[in-house]
Amino acid sequence: MQSREVRHEPDASRYTLWVDDEQVGLADYELRGDAIAITHTEIDPSKQHGGLGSVLVQGVLDQIAEGTQRVIPACPFVATYIDNHEEYQPLTTR
Repeated sequence: MQSREVRHEPDASRYTLWVDDEQVGLADYELRGDAIAITHTEIDPSKQHGGLGSVLVQGVLDQIAEGTQRVIPACPFVATYIDNHEEYQPLTTR
């Protein structure tokens, strides 16, 4: 089984997705006051058909949920993910 890890890289304002020690995705963000706006997500084109975009977004949202910041889903993929997973919807309004 593959190991999957979402890493926060605050100096680069991004989260990265690693599968078996290979970076395969990223989520860029901007801090906006008390909120974090996820502006762009990307998965390596050769890895796009394994659901890794959802793995990345879930990992990012789970890490943000540990704090107090509100999420602004500026990336359409993130907005759709939150729309389809009601457990993350409170993150947009807290």
